[in-house]
Amino acid sequence: MSNSEHTLKQFDTELEAVRALVLQMGGLVEQQIVGALDALSNGNMQLAGRVVDDDHRVNALEVAIDEECSTIIARRQPAAGDLRMLMMVVKTITDLERIGDEAAKIARMAQLIYKSDRPSVPRTTEIRHVAELALGMLRNALDAFARLDLTVAAKVVRQDEQVDEAFRAILRQFITFMMEDPRTISNAIDILFIAKAIERIGDHAKNMSEYVVYMVKGKDVRHTGVEAFEREALEPR
Repeated sequence: MSNSEHTLKQFDTELEAVRALVLQMGGLVEQQIVGALDALSNGNMQLAGRVVDDDHRVNALEVAIDEECSTIIARRQPAAGDLRMLMMVVKTITDLERIGDEAAKIARMAQLIYKSDRPSVPRTTEIRHVAELALGMLRNALDAFARLDLTVAAKVVRQDEQVDEAFRAILRQFITFMMEDPRTISNAIDILFIAKAIERIGDHAKNMSEYVVYMVKGKDVRHTGVEAFEREALEPR
């Protein structure tokens, strides 16, 4: 094997290792979301505490991956698709870290709610649907990243519309509750805060799917609308 072939093989190994770390980070963030929602539903304060603690692990992974990408760029000076891959990774881990932050917010809200002296536990049935949608978006975004699948990336954008509509429905419902019975205001505000965190998780997953299109096609599809996104993502190269 020539030196150039050996160098290329090493470079491919480095890129694959970085991709694997991103997926590891994504799996940890997904566990955070599931744990935060379970803690909210069940009042499991030990689980809520673990979710909050895991945020440090997510942050550490972001820093480690970012540093590795910087090292690869400095040492290998990649171009074209390889450079886009590293740029996609850096942007993706930023959104994953922010998703982890939103999961930690939900866990902290669960701690606040169950440690308070309120006479009733919060209503959580209304947010289960939007939470499942947002989790589905994250899983699809990670799948699109792993396989560079533009069809799945386009699906995430459509799912984001569903998450947004579900959030608006929750907002309307709880405003009605508060108007009809002021005693529900404290719990309603808590649930709306949590629902907004879930909606933001969906936004970050959508961002991740946009980076996949940039990686594969070299086109920036941010702020283009659903139809334009699908057109760019799905039309033949």
